[in-house]
Amino acid sequence: MLLLQGPMGPFFANLADVLEQHSINVGKVHFNGGDAWFYGRHPADRYTGTFDQWPAWLAQRLRSQCLDAIVLFGQVRPAHQAAIAVARELGVRCYVFEEGYLRPDFVTLETGGVNGWSPLSRDAKAYGERRSRMPKPTPTGQRFWHTAWIAAQYSLTSTVARPFFGPLPYHRALNPIAELLRWLRSGWRKLRYAFAQRHELERLCAPEAARRWYLFPLQVANDSQITHHSPFGSMMAAIDAVLASFADHAPADTSLVVKHHPMDRAYTDYRSLLHRRAREFGLEGRIHYVHDLHLPTLLRHTRGVVTINSTVGLQAMYHRAPVCVLGESFYAIPGLVHGAGLNSFWRTAAVPDAALFARFRAHLQRHTQLNASFYAEAPGLDHLLRKPAQVQRPQELATPDSRRYAA
Repeated sequence: MLLLQGPMGPFFANLADVLEQHSINVGKVHFNGGDAWFYGRHPADRYTGTFDQWPAWLAQRLRSQCLDAIVLFGQVRPAHQAAIAVARELGVRCYVFEEGYLRPDFVTLETGGVNGWSPLSRDAKAYGERRSRMPKPTPTGQRFWHTAWIAAQYSLTSTVARPFFGPLPYHRALNPIAELLRWLRSGWRKLRYAFAQRHELERLCAPEAARRWYLFPLQVANDSQITHHSPFGSMMAAIDAVLASFADHAPADTSLVVKHHPMDRAYTDYRSLLHRRAREFGLEGRIHYVHDLHLPTLLRHTRGVVTINSTVGLQAMYHRAPVCVLGESFYAIPGLVHGAGLNSFWRTAAVPDAALFARFRAHLQRHTQLNASFYAEAPGLDHLLRKPAQVQRPQELATPDSRRYAA
């Protein structure tokens, strides 16, 4: 089994420990110094070639060492897209990690692809079987500043070790000074908005305001969910489309709450854009830009949720809020989301089918989720080994039929 690029931090090193405890032969490819820094003592190959040479190099590596699976995080990174194509051609199984579908105490693991490329059925009938209630996850204890520290280490070690690796680019800039300044800015913005909006949640959830506003949770600006799984070229284009539809079709006595993504706080701020668009669309006083307000409370009081394909949609269904999905999404299933388009959503959206959602959520947790964190120590993958009846995914990595690739 060959591990490619994982999330920043020691998660793939911990995964290698787990796999080796199950007598699985594990290899690893490093693309930069950050990969090597967090992988520690485990043996690995440094890739020093160009992007054009990468598919042939990988194919030769898989054939010569009889490797029957690859594991990666971030399926649309250029090197990983090429790797998935090679795996498909060779009949090698591909395991893809992603941020958890069920936040905050899970990470996602699927075979073949995640999000818009997930093999999960979009047919409601596929989730007709009754299932027992799934156990509650152990809290991971993931914290903002610890994640920021991991990001800083990854950026620094990648920059320092750049001469020892090839020209294959990372999917975003990794200048350590710029990254440090961005995360410091993120912390400052978090404090500033927390003070400025300290009464906003109470105002939105007051009896006279509740159910009179829609929630539009933004996603990370360069998220593959936007760039590869939506009709929008950018988050700004998505904002324009939603505001235009809201201006033309939403009831005049309703407003739109636009919530910033916490992981994008260091990189973007849409306050000026939203002010301009509110004037242009005649929506002054009806657009509210918020940051770190308690999401479950918002979902319990909103009139409906508009999302491109964020996992906030799943949280909204849990709280029985109507959901409209604008991009490709694994949960775009009739009965769970509004299927008649955004323009009609503002006036005719219905609450999700609670029974269907319960079955779908149980299926997700059982088949695609690991109770773990990429950026925290607990419960960690060692914890999963002690509870094999609850989480089967690490054991599945060793299935005898892993030569078959499930696209």
